[in-house]
Amino acid sequence: MLFSSLHFLLFFLPLFFLCYFAAKKRRTRNLTLFLFSLLFYAWGEPLYVLLMLLSLVVNYALALGMDGGGRRSGAFFVSACVFNLLLIGVFKYAAFFVRTVNLLPGADLPVPELPLPLGISFYTFQILSYVIDVRRGTVKAQRDFVTLGAYLCAFPQLIAGPVVRYSTVAEELAQRQESAEELAEGMRRFITGLSKKVLIANTMAQCADVLFSTDPAEYGAAGAWTAALAYTLQIYFDFSGYSDMAIGLGRMMGFHYLENFNYPYAAWSVTEFWRRWHISLSSFFRDYVYIPLGGSRCSRAKWIRNVAAVWLLTGLWHGAGWNFVLWGAYFGLLLVLEKTVLRRLTEIPVFNRAAALFTVVIGWVIFRSDDFGVMGTMFAALFGAYGPAGESGRLPVLLQTAHFDPAFLSAFALGCVLSVPVWPRLKERLGASRAGRILCDLAALCALLVCIVSLAVGSYNPFIYFRF
Repeated sequence: MLFSSLHFLLFFLPLFFLCYFAAKKRRTRNLTLFLFSLLFYAWGEPLYVLLMLLSLVVNYALALGMDGGGRRSGAFFVSACVFNLLLIGVFKYAAFFVRTVNLLPGADLPVPELPLPLGISFYTFQILSYVIDVRRGTVKAQRDFVTLGAYLCAFPQLIAGPVVRYSTVAEELAQRQESAEELAEGMRRFITGLSKKVLIANTMAQCADVLFSTDPAEYGAAGAWTAALAYTLQIYFDFSGYSDMAIGLGRMMGFHYLENFNYPYAAWSVTEFWRRWHISLSSFFRDYVYIPLGGSRCSRAKWIRNVAAVWLLTGLWHGAGWNFVLWGAYFGLLLVLEKTVLRRLTEIPVFNRAAALFTVVIGWVIFRSDDFGVMGTMFAALFGAYGPAGESGRLPVLLQTAHFDPAFLSAFALGCVLSVPVWPRLKERLGASRAGRILCDLAALCALLVCIVSLAVGSYNPFIYFRF
């Protein structure tokens, strides 16, 4: 079930909050959240909901075994890590591994065809962070199964994050304060995310999908850059919009999830970009992989090894494909170069922002192209190998097919403006007066109505990060 679907907006969400606020005790509200989250997941994955419950039960038991230390604590911890990594390995990477082995001469292993469970990367990383923190002694093992279930399975962040650590919400699971003010602020944040998704990301996706599925030689540099920039905006507003909706839904229930995006396209370096993009994942790898390996407080060779390990895992986390491995290697190399030979260049104010954005756009082309041949042709088109409008001269027809129209241009312009921190500053000024606050709320209601109408008349509504 998508957040940006009429089923969710008009039926699931009102019914959930009716039951949630009808419950008076904290544990009953946690139980309501847990049960509705299972229903939410089962709507799209009626079989794999059992897999998520298995993950919950096993990790609940093993974390209890770890709690308090003892001689067998280490064995419980190793068992939890092996179980979780095996779970994600089988369902997400088994086919990729077999296909890679089959590239060897004489190899012809049967490829397992297992559908990828929705959100398995997100909920596996969440429960991994929990068991690691229990092992470290930074949190106590949760003895109430319902409370742990409400944490792991909470539908706001279950499918596409952010990756919420148990330590972030442990106190609020036990005691949180819901209020009309929190509910209203959560609704505003949810509408912001929904608008990003429906009005900008979906519009960009229609253009990007058509152009990326067409031979780049047919549309040349103009079409290639249109595709690359459309996808750059699509993936940002798709994913940040989902995070906004998740944060808003959590806020309505009294949870304060940490921010997951901080205007990454305004970053002045690649390093800064990754401090602003998918913050929950970046901090996960920093705290559970990079720092335990030694971080930057080691020799240069070991530091490069640490960066390489983190970016190999980051690439593979996003998908079981060699383009994701290449994408991770690409950013890992850029980060190493920024810290060494390109350090002086990143200090030039005008150059650094333009260079950072350019490298990010190139990275998204690698990310989007799951075939190396198509990727090569796309890069050739980007840099003029097929001329400005392609060899066939079909660019105008292709752009029309790709919905390159006034609606696209309006959404594109709006996306460019909202990619930098203009709205927070405007909202802050408007919020200084009662009339300004009323104006903001009226604008939010209008945006909500436009989104509902758009969803009612359209059927194109993908979520990129569902497949990760």
